[in-house]
Amino acid sequence: MIKRVRRTGSCSSMVLAAVLARGGVTALRAVAPGGRERWERKNHAGRTVDLCAGPASAVGTARVRPAVGLAVLAAGACGAYDDVVGAGDSRRGFRAHLTALRNGEVTSGAVKLFGISAAGLAAGAVLKERPLDKVLAGAVIAGAAHFVNLVDVSPGRAGAAVLALGAPGLLREGPGAETAAVAMGAAAAVLPDDLAERTMLGDTGAHALGAALGAAVVAGNGRAGLAAHAVALVAAAVCGERVSEAARSLG
Repeated sequence: MIKRVRRTGSCSSMVLAAVLARGGVTALRAVAPGGRERWERKNHAGRTVDLCAGPASAVGTARVRPAVGLAVLAAGACGAYDDVVGAGDSRRGFRAHLTALRNGEVTSGAVKLFGISAAGLAAGAVLKERPLDKVLAGAVIAGAAHFVNLVDVSPGRAGAAVLALGAPGLLREGPGAETAAVAMGAAAAVLPDDLAERTMLGDTGAHALGAALGAAVVAGNGRAGLAAHAVALVAAAVCGERVSEAARSLG
């Protein structure tokens, strides 16, 4: 009975996140704060799409435990900063932004890197008790946020990754299942428009959804699981170009 109630709660959380994200897209398209041109970008194929899915999915995903919700919103805010300020910056990857930082230039990518890392560590400090676990948790949350952004290279790739990676979390008991469900609900709500090339997640949505996935992993794993996920995510970050190319080649 308890398991059934918990699964029902996860399903309800998924549906509510989907409703919030879908409603957010509709509202942003209707209002378009600052003018519609501010919300438009060219996608990989040169088509004009809007950025409404990013903030909408971030808001839909943030409806979780307070510490996780703040990390999700912080990751989304850092991504939004990069979406706006770094729109014309062709530099990609940690190395390019860290090289610029060594040369005295603070890029939007560097702000995003340190901001999301700080948000992940802050959330990890609340979610775990022992110092090493706190650090590993922070690395997982920040690493997952970066990973989802790495695969957001073509329509639907990031959303599909969130659905695939979040599904195993639904089988776990506890807050991890609810967090995974929320991320999946928000991703599923915006996926059809993403695939149809009417919208894109941008860094805002990709980082927010990824941070939520990372938090779900943190909630459902002990030290060994956290360490394994942290190693895998760091490896993905180091091989970022290959990860993005692999995601681009799918489908």
